[in-house]
Amino acid sequence: MALTTFKAVSELKEGMTVECSARDHKIVLDEPKNLGGNDKGMNPVEATLCALGACQAIVARCFAKAKGVDIKEYRVELEGDLDTDGFQGRSNVRPGLQNIRAKVHVKSDSPEEKLKEFVEFVEKTCPVADTIKNSANMSTELVVEK
Repeated sequence: MALTTFKAVSELKEGMTVECSARDHKIVLDEPKNLGGNDKGMNPVEATLCALGACQAIVARCFAKAKGVDIKEYRVELEGDLDTDGFQGRSNVRPGLQNIRAKVHVKSDSPEEKLKEFVEFVEKTCPVADTIKNSANMSTELVVEK
C-alpha cells in the first residue's frame, strides 16, 4: 500500500475569515456577507466544490493520454444544494451538501462515446469524489492552549 499523508491547517482570523495553509500555499475562506462573513474568499462549501472539480480535471490530465483521449480543454462546472437550516440548528436536516451536480465540458477530437467512458473513469478515479461519496474515517483530538 502506498499511503501518503496530506496535511493542512485552518486558522480562524477576524470574523468568519479563515486562513488555510498546506505546504507553502495559502488560501483564504470566508462566508458571504448575507451569511455573516466579510466575503474575503469563497466559503468552505464552494471550496469543496472547487476541490472536486480541480481533482477531476487533474485526473483527466493524468490519464487522458493513457486512455487514448485527446483533451484540448477540460472544465468542470459544479453546483451543490445545502439547506442552511441544518448547520444553523434550525432543523434536523443534514448540515452538508445533499446533492452535487457536475457538467463536464470537454473540447476534444475523440469520439463522444469514448469521452463519456473517460468522464466516468475520471469520476471513479478522483480521490475527492471518492471521499465525498464514501466518506473518510474521521477523528478529532482537542488540544487546549492557554
